[in-house]
Amino acid sequence: PTVTSPCKILKCNSEFWAATSGSHHVGAEEAPEFCTALRAYAHCTRRTARTCRGDLAYHSAVHGIDDLMVQHNCSKDGPTSQPRLRTLPPGDSQERSDSPEICHYEKSFHKHSAAPNYTHCGLFGDPHLRTFTDTFQTCKVQGAWPLIDNNYLNVQVTNTPVLPGSSATATSKLTIIFKSFQECVDQKVYQAEMDELPAAFVDGSKNGGDKHGANSLKITEKVSGQHIEIQAKYIGTTIVVRQVGRYLTFAVRMPEEVVNAVEDRDSQGLYLCLRGCPLNQQIDFQAVRSAQATEGRARRKGPSLAAPPEAFTYETATAKCREKLPVEDLYFQSCVFDLLTTGDVNFMLAAYYAFEDVKMLHSNKDKLHLYERTRVLAPGNTAPTGTHPTLWVALLCLCWLCLL
Repeated sequence: PTVTSPCKILKCNSEFWAATSGSHHVGAEEAPEFCTALRAYAHCTRRTARTCRGDLAYHSAVHGIDDLMVQHNCSKDGPTSQPRLRTLPPGDSQERSDSPEICHYEKSFHKHSAAPNYTHCGLFGDPHLRTFTDTFQTCKVQGAWPLIDNNYLNVQVTNTPVLPGSSATATSKLTIIFKSFQECVDQKVYQAEMDELPAAFVDGSKNGGDKHGANSLKITEKVSGQHIEIQAKYIGTTIVVRQVGRYLTFAVRMPEEVVNAVEDRDSQGLYLCLRGCPLNQQIDFQAVRSAQATEGRARRKGPSLAAPPEAFTYETATAKCREKLPVEDLYFQSCVFDLLTTGDVNFMLAAYYAFEDVKMLHSNKDKLHLYERTRVLAPGNTAPTGTHPTLWVALLCLCWLCLL
């Protein structure tokens, strides 16, 4: 059974945003309708209060409603139907041309120096992780794990089993916290989960709040319910979140300076996009893939073997992945692995879109494709990545014999 949260705060947020879409600058004539939508929002949060006690998005929404009630002189008593407010007329934009320079990363920090070096991190599928250093790993990481944790933002994912009794997991929930930054943005929280990909922050807004440079942080909906993009210009960062099938994918483009902006790096906790998955959480999917291919060949030779429980064989999975991923790199191999372990064709699309995001976000076009699985080595281990220990033993023995 699919694990879902009984807390429905994202639904409340979506309904409020649908009712107030396009009306951030509420005029006097729209205030009654805006207050009606706020009361409906408050009523929705009360209905889900018991199941949302420990949910950060819920508490943020409740405080946001109270603030908006005060700002617009709304009474807590009154109608709670949800009329859709009038949208802004053409040409009326929320953009502020006078945003302070400090709220534009490239202008403020690199006016008289070289352009910043951008890095990329992505998480998709079963799940597969590409770190800021272009390390590629397949991980278990069931439960909640931090992807990013620095002075400007936190990103946390929750991975749940795809099938009962299987070690295959996928991302079912994503929380992004943008921390308050000078005169640019207020603290904002974005949260998505299975079947809920909002085009707004949890407080219903689509930008950084009431500060002077609020529009240096914006959410744009690319495909309704499937693809959103968050631009955080004040830290030079772009985030892409997708829902493919029932699960989420994450991709980010971030300057190295922001990636490494932490108060005390030595005491910093695990941070998957920078440090990768712990060794005990990594899966050697290439070894699994080879075993599955060998098993497939044995099955063709020996008809007495039972048919595989998955919907795909190694051959059909390979053919399916090649439709969208013609280059047999690690994204292609991840696709094959996911089809064999889950039988869900949406995982092919997850790998495809993950690579599309790499093409858009990675600053080095020569490093788009990765062909060799990389792994973080334990301290003191200087063996080249991907080299099997037994090979080193054989080489040492050979050298010893030559000396004799």
